[in-house]
Amino acid sequence: MKVLITGGAGFLGQLLATRLLDRGFLINKIGVAEPLSELILFDLIPANDFGDPRVRVITGNISDLSTIQQLLSKEVTSIFHLAAIVSGQAEEDFDLGMSINLDASRHLLDVCRSLGHVPKVVFTSSVAVYGGVLPELVLDSTALNPKSSYGAQKAMAELLLNDYSRKGYVDGRVLRLPTITVRPGKPNQAASSFVSGIIREPLNGMASICPVQSSLRIWVSSPDRAVESFIHGHDLPIEEIANNRTINLPGVSVTVNEMMSALEEVSGKEVVDLITVKPIEIIERIVKSWPGAWDDTRAKKLGFKGDAHFVEIVQNYISAHLHSFTK
Repeated sequence: MKVLITGGAGFLGQLLATRLLDRGFLINKIGVAEPLSELILFDLIPANDFGDPRVRVITGNISDLSTIQQLLSKEVTSIFHLAAIVSGQAEEDFDLGMSINLDASRHLLDVCRSLGHVPKVVFTSSVAVYGGVLPELVLDSTALNPKSSYGAQKAMAELLLNDYSRKGYVDGRVLRLPTITVRPGKPNQAASSFVSGIIREPLNGMASICPVQSSLRIWVSSPDRAVESFIHGHDLPIEEIANNRTINLPGVSVTVNEMMSALEEVSGKEVVDLITVKPIEIIERIVKSWPGAWDDTRAKKLGFKGDAHFVEIVQNYISAHLHSFTK
């Protein structure tokens, strides 16, 4: 089986790649476990190939149709479409966001259609497809009303994938992600970047600015649970999701105050004291439009799993990335 990950040099793309290489197989379209023969990691910059002969690294611009035409073949039977311009950047640069988040998705689906081999396509969507006045618990039936360009682009790409699936061109699965935390490394231009920053930076002895009110409630997931969901979503039998290919993934509903309390429980008050709450209007406006919680009953019935609580997320981050940290 040949598998493609777009955004393969990114944090989640690299984490997914390691999981797939360790696992060594995926469930194919006839429900059989098929060994992974080649994993293509595509991104604008070179991805880590992990020294594994099954990995092929390709660089290029995913918004370029000719690049995608060269990238795909009938032998690529599974695609994890992670490539995206993050929320803050998509809001600042409308053309770039449309080009990567929408146009590239359309190009990818059109090339699959032209090849005629009906690959599985796992598309990662976002809490940002919701917006406006929302109920305390967002339901599967809650209308999409994005209040950012990023959210609108993700919502449009969801509709495209569902229609291409309805027409039989691809076997699509839309996985709506909570905000992912804690991400290692440096902050990015996502409006939600602070959700990792108020944990990661203080644990590294660095000051951190929280650009939203501490009472704001956020729907979050750990990176590990997210990647497990990508693989599980890929492997689900089509008959279980054919009537609704869009799935709101499990998460943890937590306020910023509760996040800081969890950090204090794990690491002590001196670490939390490095956080300063200083709202920034544009970031707060975007993040406040997202659900603080949604109904994940269907996802759990389908076998998706979430984190137990936010303390567990912080502890797992420390264990994986800060081995020498002690309270």
